[in-house]
Amino acid sequence: MQTLTLNNGVDMPVLGYGVFQIPEDETEQAVAAALSAGYQLVDTAAIYGNETAVGRAIANSGVPREDLFVTTKLWIGDAGPGKTPAAFERSLERLGLDYLDLYLIHQPYGDCHGAWREMEQLYRDGRVRAIGVSNFHPDRLMDLMAHNRVVPAVNQIEAHPFHQRVADHQFMRAHGVQVEAWGPFAQGKNNIFAHPVLVPIAEAHGVSTAQVIVRWLIQRGIVAIPKSVTPERIRRNIDVFGFELTAAQMAAIATLDNGASLFIDHRSPEAVERLSSYRVT
Repeated sequence: MQTLTLNNGVDMPVLGYGVFQIPEDETEQAVAAALSAGYQLVDTAAIYGNETAVGRAIANSGVPREDLFVTTKLWIGDAGPGKTPAAFERSLERLGLDYLDLYLIHQPYGDCHGAWREMEQLYRDGRVRAIGVSNFHPDRLMDLMAHNRVVPAVNQIEAHPFHQRVADHQFMRAHGVQVEAWGPFAQGKNNIFAHPVLVPIAEAHGVSTAQVIVRWLIQRGIVAIPKSVTPERIRRNIDVFGFELTAAQMAAIATLDNGASLFIDHRSPEAVERLSSYRVT
């Protein structure tokens, strides 16, 4: 698996397996299939409700812990002094691990600064190899960087052909923050798997449109965490290192950018209210 180096010197796989919206009773089998296919990065979150199943799959995989890169995320209600370390320990317990490779603030709401300082201490104590954020726009990211010591290693954001985040990516690259894409397949919206721009590119390389999308992200220097529960698609999504998109193909995909989220406006009061009402169970 190819890796890239984060701003603290830690190597991170360029491609991983995401478990968002996979029911807990399906997660263990899905993660087991991903690990068997060669994925090393597994991305989950406390709010997903499937950390325990991810942990069982890891424990039963036979893959050495040092060969894996495990990410989970801190939810809004657990952000802040005293609460964040306890939430971290609960995630570790559910995962059956004694350290994390990457711990992210899941949403830019609540006491992010208090949570970040607690995460900085977890990082200094060696409980986590890298810390970062998720869903932070550049202004929120700059606010966090300006008032704290550790620059986030990663910002996990929505990024796919219809919302490419070019300016955000440039900003983060300039500040040493690695972009990681959630929802790389746009959850199938806009007929993405049969899109008339993407299909000819896939046919030219003898691959699927999903493989083209993953390859496009990797060539942009973005970490991708595609999700599937179908073993064959899980295997195909990691098989993206035997071809390379041409400059013309990259330019064609660039024309698909609509510049707006297909899912959520993280700056809307409605999104803040709705997400803040969710609780980890």
